[in-house]
Amino acid sequence: MELRHIYRGLGVGLVGGLLAFVFARIFAEPFIQDAIDYESGRDAAQDALGHAAGLGHGHEGAEVFSRSVQRNIGVGVGMAAFGLAIGGLFVVVYLILSRRYPRIRPRVLAALLAGAGFVSLYLVPFAKYPANPPAIGHEETIGDRSALYVTMVAVSVVSLTLAVFAGRWLAGRVGAWNASLLAAVVFLVLVGVAMALLPPLGHLASNKAEYGTFATETPQPLRDAKGAIVYPGFPADVLFRFRFYSVISQLIMWLTIGFGFGALAERLAVAPVRARATRRGLTEAATDRPSATAPAAPSAAG
Repeated sequence: MELRHIYRGLGVGLVGGLLAFVFARIFAEPFIQDAIDYESGRDAAQDALGHAAGLGHGHEGAEVFSRSVQRNIGVGVGMAAFGLAIGGLFVVVYLILSRRYPRIRPRVLAALLAGAGFVSLYLVPFAKYPANPPAIGHEETIGDRSALYVTMVAVSVVSLTLAVFAGRWLAGRVGAWNASLLAAVVFLVLVGVAMALLPPLGHLASNKAEYGTFATETPQPLRDAKGAIVYPGFPADVLFRFRFYSVISQLIMWLTIGFGFGALAERLAVAPVRARATRRGLTEAATDRPSATAPAAPSAAG
């Protein structure tokens, strides 16, 4: 039974990752290209300023993979693998919870688990450290950014777990509805405190040296020695649209996993019941059927 659940969980995770890739390829990819074009223009302006000041300029290394390969095969394989991993993690947690709470229907449990996963693993960390297009950001901050994001994911998951335990403990005292509301408050307070304590990306050393003290590391206007703007900051509408479609892409993946796996798990749970009912019906029919060797009833005329 567990293997059948695992295969289905991996399958819907793979499908969810592919659907998320198709959506992102259509809607988010144009804004990634806009970010790459912006970075190229900014680098050219930076080189021009350096040349005017008598400074040398660096040369970018050749791309290992072409832009076409990166945005099609590269991103597609990456998102499919990510969906596969999330599907595997999802089904493991589902099997644990289904044994602990056997009265919850598979569809309901899968939907609740997918919602919790989307909020704790993606939405809350995204609210603190929203994604930038791949071309935007300092290479020097990749390690710090990754560590901060993983920390926010861990805090979000732990906060949600503590909130669930608090809700269960309060349910017998204040009722299920009030306990759910209080659990939500506990979760929001915990993640809010963590967000306040963790530093913004704009406060990292490389970003402060390049742009100044800002909330994010989104490039600010490029200025010359006199303070005049020679190249604008990164367009806010491009950044918003990229982030918006990124959230929708992840939502598509989690919805596919939650509802797809829920439907498959429901069928697995119902199949043994139907099989037993069918066997019981066949047994009863065989019991009620008159025997072929039984003597015939005497006729009334005889």
